[in-house]
Amino acid sequence: MRKKLQTLREGAGYTQQTFSERLGVSRSHYAQIESGDKNPSLRLSLKIKQALGYPYDDLFFNPKRPVSRH
Repeated sequence: MRKKLQTLREGAGYTQQTFSERLGVSRSHYAQIESGDKNPSLRLSLKIKQALGYPYDDLFFNPKRPVSRH
């Protein structure tokens, strides 16, 4: 999944630095999202999807992380 995010970002012509600047976050914060170490907020995930022109809801699905059940 995170590979998809990297592939889409690179396909759109962004480096992590230029993409994080577009999103208004630090490069290190964005890098942690892309590597799967952090999950973006809902607002940031929507900004990422919009900036990449990605219309689907599976961009941040990570099958390696267990889904918490309350």
